[in-house]
Amino acid sequence: MINKNDELIKRKEEAKLGGGLDKIDSQHKKGKLTARERIELLVDEGSFEEIDIFVKHRATDFGLDKQHYPGDGVITGFAKINNKQVALFSQDFTVFGGSLSEAHAEKIVKILEMAMKIGVPVIGLNDSGGARIQEGVVSLGGYADIFLLNTLASGVVPQISVVLGPCAGGAVYSPAITDFIFMAKSTSYMFVTGPNVVKTVTHEEVSFEDLGGAETHASKSGVAHFIYENEIETLTNVRRLMSFLPQNFMDKPIDVEFNFEDLFPDERLNEIVPENSNKPYDMKQIINLIVDNNDFMEVQSNYAENIIVGFARIGGMSVGIVANQPEILAGVLDINASVKGARFVRFCDAFNIPLLVLVDVPGFLPGTEQEWNGIIRHGAKLLYAFCEATVPKVTVITRKAYGGAYDVMNSKHVRGDFNFAWPSAEIAVMGPKGAVEIIFKKEISNSKEPEKELENKLSEFIEKFANPYIAAERGYIDDIILPKDTKIKLINAYKILKTKVDKNPKKKHGNIPL
Repeated sequence: MINKNDELIKRKEEAKLGGGLDKIDSQHKKGKLTARERIELLVDEGSFEEIDIFVKHRATDFGLDKQHYPGDGVITGFAKINNKQVALFSQDFTVFGGSLSEAHAEKIVKILEMAMKIGVPVIGLNDSGGARIQEGVVSLGGYADIFLLNTLASGVVPQISVVLGPCAGGAVYSPAITDFIFMAKSTSYMFVTGPNVVKTVTHEEVSFEDLGGAETHASKSGVAHFIYENEIETLTNVRRLMSFLPQNFMDKPIDVEFNFEDLFPDERLNEIVPENSNKPYDMKQIINLIVDNNDFMEVQSNYAENIIVGFARIGGMSVGIVANQPEILAGVLDINASVKGARFVRFCDAFNIPLLVLVDVPGFLPGTEQEWNGIIRHGAKLLYAFCEATVPKVTVITRKAYGGAYDVMNSKHVRGDFNFAWPSAEIAVMGPKGAVEIIFKKEISNSKEPEKELENKLSEFIEKFANPYIAAERGYIDDIILPKDTKIKLINAYKILKTKVDKNPKKKHGNIPL
């Protein structure tokens, strides 16, 4: 007779093999880790506490009554990352291809419910063939149960989805509701319908990679926020992201030690913005010089590159950065940039992460394609996000701030707390040349030398208006600062704003222009 303690140990060891050694070997041959190997890489060593290891499906049709695996294709539990508690689930492709059954879904729902109760982030490691066909509508119901919990948890605790295998059909909508999606190149796929269905319906020939691979979603669709070369790099960067985030909406990001003795004006910042306002420069140079240790974790780096968003620390404080990129499309705001920026701003506001906005924007992108596809509606999303945000918000205008885009990019008028400008800043309704051609149209056209007259008027206009001083006289700019002093000014501003309290009017929720 087997000792009961020994039986427990034996059962747990068998459960840890998932679908068996042959299936584990198959997973490794595809260049993929197993569900348990992923957890070990992701969390602090020895911190994982598993629950529901013995759960099995209850289906009996199509021979499922003869196929039972403890855990039913998903590992769930709690662990620590950077010594902070998280809840997580990891789908096991070795068991029924990681397909989602009623029991499988119940395990994930339990984790989400518990995470909300105790206020900890949720990380989902997705590697699933989709709904378990043999269970029919029961598995579809399981997906809907998860979608509901993802929605209810949104803005309560951070939710991170890591796609490390196929993710098709209904399975894509859980990651889509979560805050950030990580993908690994060559092994991660997301699509509503696969290449075969696409061929049948639209007659398009497309590969898995081109339809829904990591690089497609990182550069074309914007679905993926982070992509990396392999699973190890992907999971390492999930840990990195978690270091910038708080545990829940009532918490604040943890400050890290910062040596203020090393803080001094950085002359290199004085040399970045060209004297010619039409010349591009790389805003990332400015970002890297003002954040701690050049450590900037960019989000959606290959999508809508005319706007930059990401996480960093300034003086040891975690901040979310939104910046125009003059090197791409002159930093203009278009549909994709507006949506990308709006979603990031709303995440930071939901989880008490202060915002830094670096502005060099000539306006919104003109053209029929933008207008017909709704630049008005999509641009309003970014405006709405900044207007409703109550976290500390600091703006630095490095060069251009023209037209409605000036208003949108966290101006003083939409509750920017501290708004600074460099001496190179130009705050105006439009660029000098366009403004002069409208204001002095008659004088120029009636002149004997129209080109010379245009040049003279342009020179006068630039001297009077293409600077930050009129805005500063009005109080729209709190201070005009030397570029080299930017980091010192930012640290002091965020210290002052540590105790900021701001509230929006009481309501059920607003109606963002989706």
